[in-house]
Amino acid sequence: MDGIDGGLRHGRASLAVGFFAQGAAFALLVTRIPALQDRYGVSDALLPAFLAAVPVLAGMGSVVTEHLVKRVRPSVVLRWVQPVVCLALLGAGAGGALWQLATALAVFGICVGALDASMNMLGVSLQRAYGRSIMLGFHAAYSFGGILGASLAWAGAHWHLSLAVLYGPVVAVLIPLTLVAGRWYVDGKAGTHDTLAVPPASTAAPVAMRLLLPLCLVMAFAYIGDSTVSNWSAKYLQDVLGGSEQLATVPYNVYMVTTLLGRSVGDLGVRRFGAAAVVRVGALVAAAGFAVVAVAPGAWVGMAGFTLLGLGLCVIVPQTFAAAGRLFPGASDTAIARLNIFNYVGFLVGSPLVGALGDAWSYRGAMLVPMLLVAATLLYARSFGTEAARYGVDHERPRTADVGRAGNGL
Repeated sequence: MDGIDGGLRHGRASLAVGFFAQGAAFALLVTRIPALQDRYGVSDALLPAFLAAVPVLAGMGSVVTEHLVKRVRPSVVLRWVQPVVCLALLGAGAGGALWQLATALAVFGICVGALDASMNMLGVSLQRAYGRSIMLGFHAAYSFGGILGASLAWAGAHWHLSLAVLYGPVVAVLIPLTLVAGRWYVDGKAGTHDTLAVPPASTAAPVAMRLLLPLCLVMAFAYIGDSTVSNWSAKYLQDVLGGSEQLATVPYNVYMVTTLLGRSVGDLGVRRFGAAAVVRVGALVAAAGFAVVAVAPGAWVGMAGFTLLGLGLCVIVPQTFAAAGRLFPGASDTAIARLNIFNYVGFLVGSPLVGALGDAWSYRGAMLVPMLLVAATLLYARSFGTEAARYGVDHERPRTADVGRAGNGL
């Protein structure tokens, strides 16, 4: 026995369900953007504004969550915004007027920001309570949900299902699933024996942005790389490397699968070698992946590059959240909410940056920019900690966690 409280185990499993549901919902939205465009008659000129609005509003949702969790626990935020995200997804698929799409995407964006921030807050606090690295496992559940969501989206497109028919049954499953799982969410609070109270803002340690900034840059760089794959891999494989239209759909799926595999075993690497070492290796592998993509003579070599990208990038984001929690143990919720904003900064910057460079220069050359940015993570590896970042048996495990009434929804 490893001495882990049963309430913590339930909290870990339920939070994994929350990550899984978020991955599925997000994939179902982003993979069906063309169908949403056709349904609502959104012009090619207007579509970028709609797409950019979602991460902008998500950033706002993360800012709101930073202040909200000073009054209510992150588990409460997560438990109630997750069903709203699902309803917003359904609303986007079931509406008929442009204002309905705009409203649904606005609600989706704000709530996704709150959801991403709160679920990573819970993940970091649970990892602290566990006393060992478990953060990558939560993000593996997110990747698995994304693969399932993308697969359902493919099936919907293949059988020409309407968006309402595709989204309706999924939402009908996800909402009860997350509400039930939410009864066992656990809020871990280091440094307090009051298992129900949220410490007032005046007692929280301040978050120095100059210390958090290196992690913010790493987060942005990782999502620039991720958005490059999600937005440009198909076009790159087909137009630059001469792959078939059918083969061009494969790189992102390969990327998602290797992301899942890397995250599934990544916690073992962190426990054995430490977070900084794992992030360094991940950055090097991801940079090598971009280099292979940039010089690939054909589609299959390009596929190998995208495979390396999934294996490399997958470890960086979860460990960046975990590092913020270690850096500011007395104000980890605030640090994570602020760090989460740079998730959306990277998403906003990445796709237009590569597109502009590709049009003005070449798409092969454009791949070198995310390669250099991801490689720059090596400059900030010290921010991920040393021995204590392993959360191994020699790391002191805090003995306080909110497990007494994690399921009362308060």
